[in-house]
Amino acid sequence: MGQSSVRREGARQDVPHAGELGWDDSLYDGDGPRQDGAPADGGNADGGGGDTTGKGRRGKNGHGNGGRSGAARRRSKRGPWRILRWVAAGLSLLLLGTAGAGYLYYRHLNSNIRSGERSNGASGLDKPVANSAGQTPLNILLIGSDSRADPENVKLGGSKDTAGNPPLADVQMLVHVSADRKNASVVSIPRDTRVDIPECKDADTGKTYPQTNAIINETLARGGPGCTLSTWEKLTGVYIDHWMTIDFAGVVKMADAIGGVDVCVKDNVWDRPLPGVPGGSGLKLTKGTRQIQGEQALQWLRTRHAFESDLGRAKAQHMYMNSMIRALKSQSVFTDTARLTGLAEAATKSLEVSEEIGTVKKLFDLAMQLKNVPTNRLTMTTMPTVQDPQDANHLIAAETDSRKLWSMLRDDVAFDSNGDKAEAAKKKPSAPATKDPAAAPADTGVIVRNGTGGTQSPVPRRAADIASTLNGKGFTLAKADSQQTPQETSSVSYPSADMEGDAQAVAKALGIPLTSVTKSTDVSGVTVVVGADWRSGSSFPKEAEPEAGGIPDTADALNGAKEDACMDVYAPYRF
Repeated sequence: MGQSSVRREGARQDVPHAGELGWDDSLYDGDGPRQDGAPADGGNADGGGGDTTGKGRRGKNGHGNGGRSGAARRRSKRGPWRILRWVAAGLSLLLLGTAGAGYLYYRHLNSNIRSGERSNGASGLDKPVANSAGQTPLNILLIGSDSRADPENVKLGGSKDTAGNPPLADVQMLVHVSADRKNASVVSIPRDTRVDIPECKDADTGKTYPQTNAIINETLARGGPGCTLSTWEKLTGVYIDHWMTIDFAGVVKMADAIGGVDVCVKDNVWDRPLPGVPGGSGLKLTKGTRQIQGEQALQWLRTRHAFESDLGRAKAQHMYMNSMIRALKSQSVFTDTARLTGLAEAATKSLEVSEEIGTVKKLFDLAMQLKNVPTNRLTMTTMPTVQDPQDANHLIAAETDSRKLWSMLRDDVAFDSNGDKAEAAKKKPSAPATKDPAAAPADTGVIVRNGTGGTQSPVPRRAADIASTLNGKGFTLAKADSQQTPQETSSVSYPSADMEGDAQAVAKALGIPLTSVTKSTDVSGVTVVVGADWRSGSSFPKEAEPEAGGIPDTADALNGAKEDACMDVYAPYRF
């Protein structure tokens, strides 16, 4: 027993003296100071007491300490060690408590997130081929829902008589972030644009909605956000990685968490009901630049009549988003714990997302990819449109200009011209040739479909003409299919890896780029769809490579660095 005690004493010989740690020795002599002013054990009132060196230590009155007992000397050695243990134990508890609270809060944020299937309809698109650095673009579809499914949304959006109706996707924006993450482009499609909507299946109810030609905001009610995403893919030929949706209440929560955002109107504006024109967002602002947040931000984003049309509303939304991004970049959001916590809480409660980004970590990683894009490399646009010949209140895509916009997104060409020359001159990646050998043309079955319809009338006999072209090139088994498959871009699909070589041989024979050859479970053999980009001729038309900043004027572009943008106000809504 004594031997053990001596071993413990020996183990403490290297413990630093309190003075060496920067502490006042007098606080740790013996068992610590007495509250009544009496000396610690082994000492005396005039500063006497033992010291560990045997040389004696001066007290406050100058007397030596040589009279301290051995027990007191041992206790004086234990003092600093005891304090270190207390500090270590306290820190351990603090760290464990903080880590535990952080983990619980992380779980809380994750529990806030709602998610669903990425795609509810087939588009036949695969992810784009990576560039030489192994990077691919990032495409996110943002959807604003007009749902009145809960009282808060009814209060904010009005129209309580529609509370039980399926939601409509009144705001739709595609955010494209370049493969190198140096620029970003945004395209809005007005809600009243008529498009081809593919067959969609509601993941919750199992109900299948047949393909149709209708207004794009109806897609949300035909299978959820996944159907809206599939419709965009079908229209644009752009593979979309994720979707995010937000409703009225969510916009208010996010706007409050973000804080004030500057917007500008050229005249006093009051978006209110007028004789013969019901509705209105309720937005009321005086002329000039004003800071808005919360419910007023929602009013700004919903204002349509005072900004003349859905096209004006899209422009106002772009102005708000650019201003919001500038505001966030100017603030230390990622080092301000309170701000970051507030944003995380609001975002996870407000957004519904596609399931592959349905965790806090994945959403945070996504934000990190977006935050470093400079504001002058961010460009907001609206898909060029013309009046729908079937209904003057609706729109359809302006074929030539919208096709150019989609081509730039597919080829990852920046909407701005503020990058360096090397970046501006970059070419889209080429699809590697397959190792699968192609069968002889005469042994390759090919189905050809007419996809030239959609916003325009289909070109008659287009599938038959291209099948005939293939027959002339030795593909004697090529046949036209009566099925109409409207899509923006021409493509060649195949069902399994052993037919990839056959599909690429067909594409080469027609001049279709190998990047448009994809594997698809929706086809049973090599299938050519002649898209809206190939309405005439027997060889696929080769278009000039798009240049950075070469977007059409009809896209109504707004650069993120433009701080003096200001909205026109339609005269009846001025005050």
